[in-house]
Amino acid sequence: MRKICKRLFSLNLPPRRSAFLWGPRKVGKSYWISHALSGHTLIDLLKTDVFAEYAVRPALLRERYSEHKKLIVIDEVQKVPALLDEVHWLIENKGLSFLLTGSSARKLRRGHANLLGGRAWRKIMVPLSFMEVEGLDLETAMHSGLLPMHFLSPSPREDLRAYIADYLKEEVLSEAQIQNIPAFSEFLQVAAITSSELLNYVNVAREAGISAKTVRTYFDILEDTYLGYRIPPWKKSRTRRMILTEKFYFFDVGVTNYLARRTPLVGSSDFGKSFEHFVLMELKAYQAYRNPELPIAFWRSSSGQEVDFIVGEKDLAIEVKGMKRVHDGDNRELSALREDGPVKHSVIVSLEREPRRMGKDIEVLPWKVFLEKLWAGGFGI
Repeated sequence: MRKICKRLFSLNLPPRRSAFLWGPRKVGKSYWISHALSGHTLIDLLKTDVFAEYAVRPALLRERYSEHKKLIVIDEVQKVPALLDEVHWLIENKGLSFLLTGSSARKLRRGHANLLGGRAWRKIMVPLSFMEVEGLDLETAMHSGLLPMHFLSPSPREDLRAYIADYLKEEVLSEAQIQNIPAFSEFLQVAAITSSELLNYVNVAREAGISAKTVRTYFDILEDTYLGYRIPPWKKSRTRRMILTEKFYFFDVGVTNYLARRTPLVGSSDFGKSFEHFVLMELKAYQAYRNPELPIAFWRSSSGQEVDFIVGEKDLAIEVKGMKRVHDGDNRELSALREDGPVKHSVIVSLEREPRRMGKDIEVLPWKVFLEKLWAGGFGI
């Protein structure tokens, strides 16, 4: 039976401080609030009656809570951007603390809403991590993804279908005021199929039947709504000419595989791409919860040599191999990277059963061992 343990996210908000909490819908923000902040005031703007009264009269926030002493949580704050002016006033004049949650800062910026000018910390919640579930099965996670409701569902494909049709498309369509819905649907599929590959806007545009400029806008929106990430290339090579093109990954491996119509089985090329994506999502979770300033990049030379991820300032270089046996020669890219300057930790993450070394400097780690070491701080990042 699949089971979720305690979430890794923690607010750690000092008195008289406020924060934004961003993340896509169904990532678990509301559930976390209801359990971790049950003793605090909650204004849930997804409730139609609550939304209606604050949309008509944002000043109600000031009138009701000027003398409030506890944290005030406003869920889905982007639905009533004018509330942020009231929040600003209450922070400045009454010293109140707020937690403001949402799935898109883009809506607020587009409407020139008050983003509080540094008066609120920025927190992010991501899908489930390996460390938050018991007995994670990789193939199962590739199909269901790691959004909590989908991961626990007996019918994850149906839930993914509904999520994409009713939320993902709707969210991005509303952001871009898109009229050509079939073309956008095609774009989502092409973006999923090319996930983890070098990002070529012209090729995606051709496959989706839209302009390259529109494709760029769509990718910007996916990133701004926390539905995807562009991973930059490593640019600090001492001796090699490097590729400067980014890569793109959706925020959840299950969403990606559903959109791309993949069935990733161990040993297949689809599994290899999904396994790489899974490892990246763990790195993004670690970044969100432990070190928000942590750089994550990839290394690719103009001759085609590539290392999947570089974390920090070459503190950790990772090559992901979705295979049960890593062979001689699978360490060539990591060795080439080390020739380009020192690397503190070089790791091949694989499906092997036991840890071992290839040469003096490269570790081959089973994926669970790698993740346990990562979250335990074993790589010093």
